[in-house]
This record gives sequence, C-alpha cells and structure tokens, in this order.
Amino acid sequence: MRKKCKRKVWKLINPIKHAIDGASICTDETLAPLQTRELAAIEAFRIGKATTQEWSDIVNMMNVTEHMAFRGVGPEAKQCCHDAYLHLIAAAKRYKTTRRMGTTGEGLQCFRDLYEWHNLQRTAVSRSEYERHIQETVNRIRSGAPEVIDAMEVV
Repeated sequence: MRKKCKRKVWKLINPIKHAIDGASICTDETLAPLQTRELAAIEAFRIGKATTQEWSDIVNMMNVTEHMAFRGVGPEAKQCCHDAYLHLIAAAKRYKTTRRMGTTGEGLQCFRDLYEWHNLQRTAVSRSEYERHIQETVNRIRSGAPEVIDAMEVV
C-alpha cells in the first residue's frame, strides 16, 4: 500500500481578491505613501534642504517614468525624463562642491512635470503592470544595460 500525501493548503491570501486587485487600477489609498514621498522630495528641493535620499527618490521616479515611456505608456514623457536627468546631474555636481542639494527654478518645474507624467502613467495601467515596470527597471539598472546611464558615474 502506497503512502498518500495529504497536503495542507493554508489560505494566506484570498486568490480571487488578489487577482482582482492585480488587474485593477492602483487606488489612491495604495499610492498615497509613494506620492507623499515623491512630493516631499520635490518640496525639499524647493526649499533647498534636499538630501541624497530625496535626490534618490527623484532618480527612482525618473527611471520608472522613462522605462514606462519607452515601453509605450505615455511616450511623451521621454523629453521630460531627459531634462530631469540633466537637472539631477547638475544638482549632484552642486552637492559635491557646496554640500547643499538644490536645483534651479527650471529644474524644480521639470521635477513637477516629471511627477505629473509619472502619476498619469501609474494611474493608466493596472497595479500588476505597474509593479512589472518597476521590477524591469530595477533589473535593467542591476544588469548595467547599455542604455542605462548611472547618474553617479557621470558626476
């Protein structure tokens, strides 16, 4: 007589709710902490009290926006991403010389436009697709893809 496997299935998540959440558009409640962090980073640049953490938050937002734009979600954001990249490089160079992170008024407006584009992109796709774009962006940065330019290497 053979032994029979009696697997115990633990219901850690509700699979139906999980599938519906993944296929739905991101809600304001789930995006609120992320939006607060991004807006706080822009505000820190505005008042001239930005740190490397705020700089990194803007860089991450720019990378995801650029990746989504190249994948066809809001391709109009490509120019804004390029402009933000130039302003971030200038802010990093300024930080190296003066130990104060800041940007110009034009750079600040560019960061605000970048935030608007990113907000439009992430509300236009499902949560699972947005998470997939984030993961692809992280993987491309880790792998050192040819078109990925590390901002810290440029500085």
